[in-house]
Amino acid sequence: MYLKNLSLLNYKNITEADYGFDSKINCFTGRNGVGKTNVLDAIYHLAYGKSYFNPLALQNIKHGEEFFVIDGTFEKDGRREQIVCSLKKGQKKVLKRNGRIYDKFSEHVGLIPLVIISPSDSDLITEGSETRRKFLDSVISQLDAAYLQELINYQKVVAQRNALLKYFALNHAFDRDTLYIYNEQLDVMGQALFEKRKQFLEDFIPIFNKHHRAITESAESVSLRYDSHLHEKSLAQLLEDSLQRDRVLQYTSVGIHKDDLLFEIDGHPIKKFGSQGQQKSFLIALKLAQFEFMKKQGGILPILLFDDVFDKLDETRVAKIVKMIDDKVFGQIFISDTHPERTEAIIKQTHQSYRIFNL
Repeated sequence: MYLKNLSLLNYKNITEADYGFDSKINCFTGRNGVGKTNVLDAIYHLAYGKSYFNPLALQNIKHGEEFFVIDGTFEKDGRREQIVCSLKKGQKKVLKRNGRIYDKFSEHVGLIPLVIISPSDSDLITEGSETRRKFLDSVISQLDAAYLQELINYQKVVAQRNALLKYFALNHAFDRDTLYIYNEQLDVMGQALFEKRKQFLEDFIPIFNKHHRAITESAESVSLRYDSHLHEKSLAQLLEDSLQRDRVLQYTSVGIHKDDLLFEIDGHPIKKFGSQGQQKSFLIALKLAQFEFMKKQGGILPILLFDDVFDKLDETRVAKIVKMIDDKVFGQIFISDTHPERTEAIIKQTHQSYRIFNL
């Protein structure tokens, strides 16, 4: 998978820019605020149909402008893929593949395999379970379109059940039969999603452990665990057990939409007991495992984005990444950094073709 050309118009702080890429490693350098990360985010946007850093679509339009356009030409399996993402104020975002507008953004998921490693990944540790579920679902969905559609359907039924619970509370009414219809649907879909998540993690965790050992030279004992009530009971039973609580809360309090990934060091939450360095190692291992998993399952080298990582990593971790680049573990790479001299010194160690764009 290679990105050959990228054009930006009114995207974040970038008025207009055009780039051509013919090197394995492409570096964007310059002082803070010039738009380095925004270029990487534009590439991410084309792959996932949304920004990695700002989920509010309108806020990705340059201040004072009415629209943005991101246009990228990729090469995949010898085929040309032109992806265009645009948004105009007051209208829906439009995503096009080779001139055809997608009816659903979900149809695009997985076409452009891409992994980003960024300081913002720390949200996976510091934020709540929803952030980690989104990571889990995103990785699986990139390779399993049926999983993504089932997840969308599940979320719709949860929303319908929640609306019914609110209706009951508002009207001082209760209809067990209608609620049971939703419970049945959630049980079937939830169990299928749970099994896929469980299988994914059985395959993914050994890859994560391998990368973590390589980065830390086995200096730390960490674990990645899947936390779900469905390990203990069926979703049908969980929904039945929580009926009274759900009626009081007026929403569905159990199900796979409450699952979590537990990040631990020495058996304790890494959020509370891990140093900054230990947390960084954990997150980099997580993203490198994502890269390897997607490569193995999809049969294509994903594009890899390194956002400002050299400024956040010590020499040991940088050396590990450089070795992986030199060993041709990765395909096309995009890097943002504030120090062009540092970036070039690091990249030269890889003996790979590179180009530096000074912004």
